Amino acid sequence: QVQLIESGGGLVQAGGSLRLSCAASGRSFSANAMGWFRQAPGKEREFVAVVSRDGISTHYSDSVKGRFTASRDNAKNTEYLEMNSLKPEDTAVYYCAASPSGYLPRVYWEYDYWGQGTQVTVSS
Repeated sequence: QVQLIESGGGLVQAGGSLRLSCAASGRSFSANAMGWFRQAPGKEREFVAVVSRDGISTHYSDSVKGRFTASRDNAKNTEYLEMNSLKPEDTAVYYCAASPSGYLPRVYWEYDYWGQGTQVTVSS
Protein backbone atom coordinates (compact mmCIF):
# COMPACT_ATOMS: atom_id res chain seq x y z
CA GLN A 1 0.00 0.00 0.00
CA VAL A 2 1.06 3.55 -0.78
CA GLN A 3 -0.76 6.52 0.71
CA LEU A 4 -0.52 9.81 -1.20
CA ILE A 5 -1.46 13.28 -0.02
CA GLU A 6 -1.34 16.30 -2.34
CA SER A 7 -0.95 19.89 -1.24
CA GLY A 8 -0.19 23.29 -2.74
CA GLY A 9 -3.27 23.94 -4.82
CA GLY A 10 -5.10 27.25 -4.78
CA LEU A 11 -6.29 30.26 -6.74
CA VAL A 12 -3.83 32.08 -8.97
CA GLN A 13 -4.05 34.62 -11.77
CA ALA A 14 -3.19 33.71 -15.33
CA GLY A 15 0.55 33.86 -15.85
CA GLY A 16 1.22 32.96 -12.24
CA SER A 17 2.86 29.93 -10.66
CA LEU A 18 2.06 27.20 -8.18
CA ARG A 19 4.01 24.29 -6.78
CA LEU A 20 2.17 21.10 -5.93
CA SER A 21 3.58 18.52 -3.56
CA CYS A 22 2.66 14.87 -3.10
CA ALA A 23 3.79 13.23 0.13
CA ALA A 24 3.92 9.44 0.13
CA SER A 25 3.89 6.90 2.93
CA GLY A 26 3.72 3.14 3.04
CA ARG A 27 5.65 0.87 0.72
CA SER A 28 8.88 2.01 -0.91
CA PHE A 29 8.34 5.32 -2.66
CA SER A 30 11.35 4.85 -4.91
CA ALA A 31 9.91 1.62 -6.32
CA ASN A 32 7.18 3.57 -8.12
CA ALA A 33 7.05 5.87 -11.08
CA MET A 34 5.12 8.95 -9.98
CA GLY A 35 2.62 10.72 -12.17
CA TRP A 36 0.35 13.74 -12.16
CA PHE A 37 -3.12 13.79 -13.68
CA ARG A 38 -5.85 16.40 -13.69
CA GLN A 39 -9.59 16.47 -14.15
CA ALA A 40 -11.65 19.51 -15.04
CA PRO A 41 -15.43 19.62 -14.51
CA GLY A 42 -17.22 17.59 -17.16
CA LYS A 43 -13.99 16.23 -18.62
CA GLU A 44 -12.10 12.96 -18.36
CA ARG A 45 -9.03 12.56 -16.20
CA GLU A 46 -6.03 13.74 -18.21
CA PHE A 47 -2.34 12.80 -18.00
CA VAL A 48 -0.10 15.73 -17.11
CA ALA A 49 3.38 14.45 -16.26
CA VAL A 50 5.36 11.49 -14.97
CA VAL A 51 8.79 11.12 -13.38
CA SER A 52 10.73 7.88 -13.32
CA ARG A 53 11.63 5.92 -10.20
CA ASP A 54 15.10 7.48 -10.01
CA GLY A 55 13.90 10.96 -10.92
CA ILE A 56 16.10 11.16 -14.00
CA SER A 57 13.48 10.78 -16.72
CA THR A 58 10.27 12.72 -17.22
CA HIS A 59 7.49 12.99 -19.77
CA TYR A 60 4.84 15.67 -20.20
CA SER A 61 1.61 16.15 -22.07
CA ASP A 62 1.84 18.57 -24.97
CA SER A 63 -0.49 20.98 -23.19
CA VAL A 64 1.95 21.58 -20.30
CA LYS A 65 5.35 20.91 -21.90
CA GLY A 66 7.70 23.82 -21.31
CA ARG A 67 5.54 25.25 -18.50
CA PHE A 68 5.37 22.45 -15.92
CA THR A 69 8.23 20.55 -14.30
CA ALA A 70 7.80 17.27 -12.43
CA SER A 71 10.44 16.14 -9.95
CA ARG A 72 10.85 13.96 -6.89
CA ASP A 73 12.96 13.66 -3.77
CA ASN A 74 13.21 10.00 -2.80
CA ALA A 75 14.88 10.88 0.49
CA LYS A 76 11.76 12.85 1.45
CA ASN A 77 9.23 10.50 -0.19
CA THR A 78 7.81 13.49 -2.04
CA GLU A 79 6.92 14.32 -5.62
CA TYR A 80 6.55 17.86 -6.95
CA LEU A 81 4.87 19.63 -9.84
CA GLU A 82 6.15 23.13 -10.54
CA MET A 83 3.58 24.96 -12.66
CA ASN A 84 4.52 28.21 -14.39
CA SER A 85 2.77 30.47 -16.90
CA LEU A 86 -0.56 29.11 -15.76
CA LYS A 87 -3.58 29.47 -18.01
CA PRO A 88 -7.30 29.37 -17.22
CA GLU A 89 -7.49 26.05 -19.06
CA ASP A 90 -5.16 24.56 -16.44
CA THR A 91 -7.99 24.83 -13.92
CA ALA A 92 -8.72 21.34 -12.58
CA VAL A 93 -8.35 19.00 -9.66
CA TYR A 94 -4.80 17.68 -9.75
CA TYR A 95 -4.00 14.15 -8.60
CA CYS A 96 -0.70 12.46 -7.93
CA ALA A 97 -0.45 8.74 -8.55
CA ALA A 98 2.02 5.90 -8.09
CA SER A 99 2.78 3.13 -10.58
CA PRO A 100 5.01 0.09 -10.10
CA SER A 101 5.95 0.42 -13.77
CA GLY A 102 9.63 0.58 -14.65
CA TYR A 103 9.07 3.12 -17.41
CA LEU A 104 6.95 6.28 -17.78
CA PRO A 105 3.27 5.31 -17.80
CA ARG A 106 0.86 7.83 -19.26
CA VAL A 107 -2.54 6.18 -18.80
CA TYR A 108 -4.49 6.11 -15.56
CA TRP A 109 -5.01 2.32 -15.49
CA GLU A 110 -1.29 1.78 -15.06
CA TYR A 111 -1.38 3.53 -11.70
CA ASP A 112 -2.28 1.60 -8.58
CA TYR A 113 -2.43 4.36 -5.96
CA TRP A 114 -3.98 7.82 -6.04
CA GLY A 115 -4.13 10.86 -3.83
CA GLN A 116 -7.34 12.67 -2.97
CA GLY A 117 -6.62 15.59 -5.30
CA THR A 118 -5.96 19.29 -4.86
CA GLN A 119 -7.87 22.07 -6.61
CA VAL A 120 -6.02 24.48 -8.90
CA THR A 121 -7.99 27.46 -10.18
CA VAL A 122 -6.50 29.93 -12.64
CA SER A 123 -8.40 33.17 -13.12
CA SER A 124 -8.22 35.20 -16.32
